[in-house]
Amino acid sequence: MENLINIQHLNYGFTQNKLILKNVSLSVPKGSIFGFLGANGAGKSTTMKVMLGNLPDENNSIEIFNKSLTSLYPDGFQKIGSLIDSPAFYDHLSGWDNLIVLSKLRGLPDSECERVLHLVDLWENRNVKMKKYSLGMKQRLAIAMTLLGSPELLILDEPVNGLDPNGMLEIRELLLKLNREQGITIFISSHLLQEVEKMVTHLAIISNGSIKFSGSVEELNSYYRHNRVRIGLNDPSVFIQYIPENYSPQIIDHQTIEITVQSREDIINLTKILVLKDAEIFEIRNSAGLEDWFMEITKN
Repeated sequence: MENLINIQHLNYGFTQNKLILKNVSLSVPKGSIFGFLGANGAGKSTTMKVMLGNLPDENNSIEIFNKSLTSLYPDGFQKIGSLIDSPAFYDHLSGWDNLIVLSKLRGLPDSECERVLHLVDLWENRNVKMKKYSLGMKQRLAIAMTLLGSPELLILDEPVNGLDPNGMLEIRELLLKLNREQGITIFISSHLLQEVEKMVTHLAIISNGSIKFSGSVEELNSYYRHNRVRIGLNDPSVFIQYIPENYSPQIIDHQTIEITVQSREDIINLTKILVLKDAEIFEIRNSAGLEDWFMEITKN
């Protein structure tokens, strides 16, 4: 699979003794939604600022579109849309006029403003002044700004930060639509693991300036999932005796048994055993999600 972004052994800091980024390496496949995950202060924004040329990449550690940053920019900005930190707007202007200002600066036609407003579902609110926009609407307009000029790559720093659950859902659905329908590769940073887990295809986890994991969601599952499955059922103390020892069954609470499995067939076979014993099963789920893996990876 072709990579749109390649970072190899990136170090960055104000002095050699105070590095913010330490030997950061990751690859972002073309067409992916890549989650760059870490706690606040882990080094996410610094990495993205170096990627965009806001901070120097002195050792040429980064390639985007198979070009070093020194040869990519400034022309490369035509192929990249970015949103780092908080978006800036003219609050006394409408959403449409804010886009027009930016499109004029970039020499783009007014039709581009119309196109991106339809993409982010703000066409009906185009004439509303920015000061009346909700936080979610402002974030969608900010993403519309990054879409001017039909970029192939979006680099977004914490795009759902501060939004309510409905606003997060809107942004998530928008990013999925842009990826699936427009084929845009999306590099998104966040510390909101449960939200990002619902959309990413690949990810990297950064902690204290160092990459702890980088790869596909499937690779993360195979490396870090302990094949623990939780079964929700009534009266687990009655039915745990029917579960073979190789499943290592444990009662978690009054409605949950946790087991270890090696394959999907293990789950099928055990479900048959319990149902034949008249167990009332109401849920089967993985016991570990991205948040659990994140905590384990960053600890170790």
